[in-house]
Amino acid sequence: MARTATPDDLEITPRNRKFTDDPHRPRWWLGGDPYASAWHNALSITFPAGETFFIESVRRFQKDVPPALAAQIKDFVRQEAFHTREHNSFNARVIEAGYDVSTALKRVEDSLAEAREGHPVAQLSITVSLEHFTAIFAHLALKDLKLYAGTDRESQRMWLWHAIEEIEHKSVAYDTYAHVMRDVSPLKRWGIRCAVFARVSKDFMLKRWTDALNLLAQDGITGLRARLGLAGYLLGRPGVVRRVALPWLAYFQPGFHPWQVDDRNLIADVESLYDLAEPVAAE
Repeated sequence: MARTATPDDLEITPRNRKFTDDPHRPRWWLGGDPYASAWHNALSITFPAGETFFIESVRRFQKDVPPALAAQIKDFVRQEAFHTREHNSFNARVIEAGYDVSTALKRVEDSLAEAREGHPVAQLSITVSLEHFTAIFAHLALKDLKLYAGTDRESQRMWLWHAIEEIEHKSVAYDTYAHVMRDVSPLKRWGIRCAVFARVSKDFMLKRWTDALNLLAQDGITGLRARLGLAGYLLGRPGVVRRVALPWLAYFQPGFHPWQVDDRNLIADVESLYDLAEPVAAE
């Protein structure tokens, strides 16, 4: 049965994990695949600034929402802060590998500067849209562990840890937005949500595509070869964008809610396999 609200027994657990660098990690760290590595590097470059924006846009409304949601916002903020820290470390290693990421960073900073000029509710709606992106990619990552085959264990653990927590808090921004917009007619609320998501989706995909091509060019992979190779990774095999197409479309449903798909069952096995559960503090 499809869910229409956040589960009452949802637990959002901030896992304060730190991941170490593998000194032998190759430049094409994701299974030796330049296209997979470039795509994930392009994503990671956006995360620190992007997640700082998410924290700002959601926490701004923490005092206005019901206590249970306010508590979820607190845990959401802690999770996103840890993600920011670890992706800053990951990005430092991308730079150490010889990549110039300044253009990609400026692209992200310019986009967020423009977003911050908007109304606080508009900023929140952008966060809701991007949180759906991270949730559907996170679901795929936990469901198909072969995506990280041939990757050093610390990189695997970091990306899967991030995916686990994105699933756990996938409704926090959405529920905050729904509460803030509760007096707006359902039809208008739906129309605004879909319009923002369509625009954010286009901008996100085009900019990450451009960033990935820029990173590939720094490896001497350019022109048609770069475009076909990257498109093959995203749309062919393994098809990380193709395989999230239906969950992406689900967002446009009038009655959509992030917990229509309860995928918490994916978390426990991955936590155990990769030792990602938060340790219990000694008494």
